[in-house]
Amino acid sequence: MFNIKLDTHCLKFILCRLSNPFRGGSEIEKEKSKQKNLNLDYAYCEEIIKKHSKSFYFAFSRLPEEKAKAVYAIYAFCRQADDSIDEADSSKEQQKALQSIRKMLEQFEKGEDPDSPVWRALRDVFNRFDMSLKPFYDQLEGQTMDYNFKQPESLKDLEKYSYFVAGSVGLMLLPILATKHHQELKETAISLGVAMQITNILRDVGEDQREINRIYLPVELMNEVGYTYNDLKSQVINPSFISMWETLATRSETLYKIVKQDLSKFDTDSQLPVLLSANVYAEILSTVRKNGYDCFNQRNKTSFIKKLSIYRNTQKTLKSYK
Repeated sequence: MFNIKLDTHCLKFILCRLSNPFRGGSEIEKEKSKQKNLNLDYAYCEEIIKKHSKSFYFAFSRLPEEKAKAVYAIYAFCRQADDSIDEADSSKEQQKALQSIRKMLEQFEKGEDPDSPVWRALRDVFNRFDMSLKPFYDQLEGQTMDYNFKQPESLKDLEKYSYFVAGSVGLMLLPILATKHHQELKETAISLGVAMQITNILRDVGEDQREINRIYLPVELMNEVGYTYNDLKSQVINPSFISMWETLATRSETLYKIVKQDLSKFDTDSQLPVLLSANVYAEILSTVRKNGYDCFNQRNKTSFIKKLSIYRNTQKTLKSYK
């Protein structure tokens, strides 16, 4: 009654299903299990960012789910590298830890993924987005600069260091936040990362000197304003300190403005998180100012209520851009 013609591929498919009728269901279950495990890997990464960077999480958790999870995986990689070095008991152990992370990254580059939640999630990110490994290697170079730390001589040296430890993160995130224009936004992404790093340095001046014996304030700038190491150790807040602090804060704020000028080139669904991250971090500088430049004894955190206010204002600002 019916004239049906079957091509070779169709016939093979029917014969295959007849010989193994449960094969399709098994593959579906296998795929579901794989996705479930991947979701657990991403959840592991999300817990890391929630624990260690509330401001970063507050901003980028507002991305669409696929993009947000990619950000979590990248942050977890950076945190894993940072923690492995910080937890080492000696310089030799720090070097060993860094070599281990670098070796895993080299394996990852060859397609030999280390068996851990962070690396599995990161592989999925590389499968989904147009990622580059260079900023990941640059991040490890930044970790090397950390454990071989030397006070920067100039603002240029500080920004170079800030690129490796934070600007590199901006480049890692860029293909996720600007899928169409990431090649032309590299300097913008670096500016955001460097601005955030300088902001963190200005917030943690006292803690860095007191707890890890690091001075990120450039030598040239300290000499220029007449602020000494003893002043820093004694937690002196005077006109010289304020002048030096404001010089760096102004540079950070200039970099935030660069990001805002290029905001329209980011994906529409990523513009709010990018602008929000700049505004939340910039508020840290305002908080330090309100607290009389006391970045020795006060943490200068931005409260959750304040972040919500910044979020609402950022939404209004974004509407005015359009």
